[in-house]
Amino acid sequence: MPFRACFMRGFGIVMRQADPIREEPSVPHPAMSPNHVAVVTGGASGLGLAAAKTFARLGMKVCIADLGGDRLKAAETALSSAAPGGAANILARAIDVSRVEEVTELEGAVRERFGGTDILMNNAGIQPGSAMFGPLPNWQRILGVNLWGVIHGSQVFAPRMIERGRPGLIINTGSKQGITTPPGDPAYNVSKAGVKAFTEALQHELRNAAGGKISAHLFIPGFVFTGLTAKGRSEKPAAAWTPEQTVDFMIERVTRGDFYILCPDNDVPRQLDERRILWAAGDIVENRPALSRWHPDYAEAFAAFVKGA
Repeated sequence: MPFRACFMRGFGIVMRQADPIREEPSVPHPAMSPNHVAVVTGGASGLGLAAAKTFARLGMKVCIADLGGDRLKAAETALSSAAPGGAANILARAIDVSRVEEVTELEGAVRERFGGTDILMNNAGIQPGSAMFGPLPNWQRILGVNLWGVIHGSQVFAPRMIERGRPGLIINTGSKQGITTPPGDPAYNVSKAGVKAFTEALQHELRNAAGGKISAHLFIPGFVFTGLTAKGRSEKPAAAWTPEQTVDFMIERVTRGDFYILCPDNDVPRQLDERRILWAAGDIVENRPALSRWHPDYAEAFAAFVKGA
């Protein structure tokens, strides 16, 4: 398989990336088989709903969990239309993922209705905006949903998934903001940086578990046009991918076994993401100021580094 090498000056390491022009897999991951079971939190809209529809079209039984209301009911109806088995293969539950008791009730409901879970997508997330010295309840809510929701889902579902003895997936939705941590929304960045660290530890745990049939994956979307990112816009910006494009990419990369599912979009190619991530890591190795990418004294150096990719 052809590779291209990317050398980062000052690090003394070579980062290698697979050539993106490759033959596509003919079948998805074995966990995505007909009559297997997928649970998607934040499944009433955006990436969660797009993933749930894809799982349903594959013949899977699907549970979506989200806050209640008309949006959840509409999503349940749409999924029932997409599923070959109709409404019998769809379950919708109103839950708050920041509350572990509600996540525990969700796992029990899925087990009672469908027999267990093969795919867990911890996708529920919020981004109301935050400030470093902003209200504590705002920070608590963001961390409660974005980080504790992932921890709750993984801790509640994973043991039962392991006991099930079938190939399975836990897909946690992270963010590039949790890796490069740009200024402007610190609570969101902290929550997504936590998701990255937690998912890495989860995968280490799972690959060393007896049987080893469950794997964890960090889903890192690019710019996706969803309700979370629309910010009042009704039409998709040219730079954004659709949720469906992003989910298709996710499924392809999961099937190939990627842990870090780093998604491009119509504005930022993978190569640029790589340079941004490498520069962020370089702040530690090179002993630069924190977030030097946004420091005026390093503007020229960062621009030259990106062009040198």
